[in-house]
Amino acid sequence: MTTTTQTISQHMAPSTYPKRIDFKLAPFMASDDRIASWQILNTVVPIIVVAIAMSAVTTSFNTTAIVLTPLLLVLMVLLLSRSFSLMHDCGHQSLFSSKRSNRIAAFGLSLIHGMPQHPWSRGHAFHHKHNGNWDRYRGPSALITREQYEARSPRSQWLYRVLRHPLLLFPGGFFYLIIKPRLALLLSFFEFIGHSIKSTIKMVRTSSWTSPKQVCLNYKSSFFYTSGECVDMIANTAIVGLLWWWIGSSIGYAHFWILYGLVMSCSAAVMIAVFFIQHNFPDSYTSDEDNWSYFRGAISGSSFLQMPAVLNWFTADIAYHHIHHLSERIPNYRLKECHEANIHLVDNVHKLYLYQVSDCFSLILWDRERFELVSPFA
Repeated sequence: MTTTTQTISQHMAPSTYPKRIDFKLAPFMASDDRIASWQILNTVVPIIVVAIAMSAVTTSFNTTAIVLTPLLLVLMVLLLSRSFSLMHDCGHQSLFSSKRSNRIAAFGLSLIHGMPQHPWSRGHAFHHKHNGNWDRYRGPSALITREQYEARSPRSQWLYRVLRHPLLLFPGGFFYLIIKPRLALLLSFFEFIGHSIKSTIKMVRTSSWTSPKQVCLNYKSSFFYTSGECVDMIANTAIVGLLWWWIGSSIGYAHFWILYGLVMSCSAAVMIAVFFIQHNFPDSYTSDEDNWSYFRGAISGSSFLQMPAVLNWFTADIAYHHIHHLSERIPNYRLKECHEANIHLVDNVHKLYLYQVSDCFSLILWDRERFELVSPFA
């Protein structure tokens, strides 16, 4: 048996591998509006308090500012991690019991993060649908195969590695949260103008007239799947813009943008990093289209982060990511309970310790022949 065949054989599910039907999941899918409301309250209120404290402390450069600013920054980033996890649950319709409540809460939380939640959640749903299928989904860093990498020039290989270096998460995170959505909205606007002009020219040439409403309905955006995403994007941008103006005029625009840029860059970097290591780790399940298993993608393609209780609180138990991928309808406040109820079935889940996190960031290539994530230097 060749090395490649052995690797693929080991990658396939053994006969003793549990099945999804073996798991007890249904009892943990029930949402509790009281718990959800309390989670929103105990997250948003501290974020507002810390934001006010940061703006007050940083009005002057003194010993108090030097000591407290880093502490407040860390606390704010942790609180934003929790807030993002709650917004993420809303996108899965799991935090609250009703779709309407989840949409309202998600929109409110999206204002804190400066990004539209609805378009993001639809893209995130694609990740859940295809996790572990590396022919369909290559992760947040858009990884390539080892073969594609080796076919590139040395300069292109170097650029590929640089763009996926952990330090690039900071400017990349700010771009992802704040700039990219507005850029998509702007480009979509110009695309719509172009569509309208082409439609008008066609109507003049053919003398076949349609209403402005029909012209709008005929428009298919390259940036949004539904009109609802576009509406969410416009509403988020308008309100966030007003908040930027209001806070900036209150504390000074330079003061505001320095703090805002620092906070959002750090929080986005942490959130993207957590998402990355939950699926890009040694021996993570990576399959092609033909052999892919949704269940294997959830159990063996999601890590179980081993963190202290305080960090699990700040990340809303997203460490139990294997349970979340088994059923995204399980709210964060039931993930741990569900894990413990099925503890006898999760031996195949990869436990990832904090000291191992740095190793994950080198795994930026997919070896399609061996079905594994590898480093460019391996």
